[in-house]
Amino acid sequence: MVLDMMTSGGMMVGTVEIAMVGDVLLHTPVEEAARNEEGEYDFDFIFSEMKDEISGADIALANQEVIIGGEELGVSGYPAFNAPYEIGDALTDAGFDVVCHATNHALDKGKKGIQNALSYWEEKHPEMIVVGINKSQNDKDEVTIIEKNGLKIAVLNYTYGTNGIPMPADMPYAVDMLDEAKIRKDLEYAENNADFTIVCPHWGTEYRLEPDTNQEYWTEIFREGGADLVIGTHPHVIEPVEFLEDEMARHTNNHGDGDMLVYYSLGNFVNWTSGTGEGVTNRMVGGMAKVTIRKGFNGDTHISDYGVEALVCHVESGYENVRVYPLSEYTEDMAEKNEILKQDSSFSRDNCVKLCDRIWDDKWK
Repeated sequence: MVLDMMTSGGMMVGTVEIAMVGDVLLHTPVEEAARNEEGEYDFDFIFSEMKDEISGADIALANQEVIIGGEELGVSGYPAFNAPYEIGDALTDAGFDVVCHATNHALDKGKKGIQNALSYWEEKHPEMIVVGINKSQNDKDEVTIIEKNGLKIAVLNYTYGTNGIPMPADMPYAVDMLDEAKIRKDLEYAENNADFTIVCPHWGTEYRLEPDTNQEYWTEIFREGGADLVIGTHPHVIEPVEFLEDEMARHTNNHGDGDMLVYYSLGNFVNWTSGTGEGVTNRMVGGMAKVTIRKGFNGDTHISDYGVEALVCHVESGYENVRVYPLSEYTEDMAEKNEILKQDSSFSRDNCVKLCDRIWDDKWK
């Protein structure tokens, strides 16, 4: 817990450190790496190198790309994913506080997948905050607000689609979609009831390293509605980080009001794509968004610091041989053992660094 009691000007403030990672994307080789000889699953190893940073944040969020429907629905990888419940245990043990479930794979196992995932979280880890999927219309209509260190933080999660799978006829509220009317209503509520609003959209174009026109459209909707921080997922590669400064606030020297920080895509956190050739290296690089927000004595809340930590997913055949590392700690020797080289011969630590330099400029470490 971080509680910064004084600013340089002597004003009391509450401080919250936020961290978020991108897609927890469980391709079949990742699931196989988590299964022991007795057939039991344990995914803790994936997060082992990042656990201290995840648990050290006041609020840590993850994009759970695949539905957690449990073994009873059949564990599966691409194209229709389903994860065993043990991935939820690992997310909790790693220190995540919020799981975003509104993705294009949310309905891969239909109504039962949604119900199983919600029941699992409610029964096994009621402390986990789940956004993006709902068990009732009332749940869908509610806006999640987290209270931490004296701040009220709204968290909204929406997806562009569900791979053409329709909502269950008797469960039309199952997944939160990028619906303009709902988003405007949710943002209005958040503006009136929270100090700070985070929007986590599942959007964009897969494997594109820059925002598309759809992302630009929704960015303006979020900005008009008063969102403070947008952290995007879905493209499976990293995209730029942009601080959008409100013109009126800037001209009135009221820095902070009307500003919005956008991480267009954090890329994959963990994956083992079956893709081959140019561009596969990009899918192995992800980011951890790191944002510090402060609430002053006068009640104003603003972003006081932000950045992104570069991550790399290391994959090797065998039990527990898939792990995520900070790129700063990933060596060329390790890169030479990464089996993604068999799918993209250009993979190297140096090329991962060059990608981060190209997309994030001086915002990453």
